Amino acid sequence: MAMRFGRLDLNLLVALDALLTERSVSLAADKLCLSQSATSSALGRLREYFGDELLVVKGRNMILTARAEELIEPVRAVLEQIRATITVAPPFDPATAERQIRIMASDYSTQVLLADAISEISREAPGIRFEIQPMHETPVDALERGYIDLLLTIDYAISTDHPSQILFEDDYVVLGWDGNPAMQGPMTRELYFELGHVTARFGKARVAAFDDWFMRRQKQQRRVEVVAPSFLSIVGLVMNSNRIATVHRRMAEIFMRNLPLVMREMPFSFPPIREAIQWHISNNNDAGLRWVVEKLDAVAQRTGAVAGNVVPIGEGQREDNERERIEYAFRMNNKNL
Repeated sequence: MAMRFGRLDLNLLVALDALLTERSVSLAADKLCLSQSATSSALGRLREYFGDELLVVKGRNMILTARAEELIEPVRAVLEQIRATITVAPPFDPATAERQIRIMASDYSTQVLLADAISEISREAPGIRFEIQPMHETPVDALERGYIDLLLTIDYAISTDHPSQILFEDDYVVLGWDGNPAMQGPMTRELYFELGHVTARFGKARVAAFDDWFMRRQKQQRRVEVVAPSFLSIVGLVMNSNRIATVHRRMAEIFMRNLPLVMREMPFSFPPIREAIQWHISNNNDAGLRWVVEKLDAVAQRTGAVAGNVVPIGEGQREDNERERIEYAFRMNNKNL
């Protein structure tokens, strides 16, 4: 469908620019990737609109009329302005950027990554504001509906339909109160299953955290004494008690900085998790979002790699761990997570 401004078909501006530049119907046709007859037709409509021949034959060449000469710079300027404002994305300057970015993330992701990352971003881009939304049952749906700009979650919960990037890997440790007698020495498998545990489950569906789901699949079940509504609430429920919790290492290290807590290595192999950031495919060329993703990645890498399980594992165990992750992903996705 032709776009018109008054009686002028704006699609003809590109043809006019080519004709004024090349001063030849055949050369303009080649430049426009059109047939010579189509380009001649465009010239005819331009002549009708401007009431001027624009190009006239002189000997074996075509020359511009006085009116056509007057049109060269204005037409070129109009097309260049269109390219600059629509076709070419403006450069992103964090120092002057003004926008809000909405991120859906768990309290764990917020604690171990977003808190430091947003603080650093604010120093470089003071005009960028953030809204952190809690996780719910359909995070990918929120991304696709435009309710959020970025989804920060475990890699099994992201969609294959949109771009994403793995930010970091985290493993699990045992966390407990430093006054708990069971935390005074190394954690053994036998002791781990003797103690009471705190775990988290989320949302109306009471979806199990990965550690809870994984342990249910083991032949020896642990004794869950308290179910918490979030990762952060686990801390207060192991304090001043003999209970323990299986938590992400990065989160445990943050807790121990300010609270009387200690951590011990897992006494058996336990699959790690991978945190990923995802954005809608329509925002793939959003320079501001990509800059924020780069900052998140830089902060995640600077915090350093996790130490990993102290229990050596072979290739067979790694394959078993990956199967566990895949099955958990399947089950969670079937619950619309």
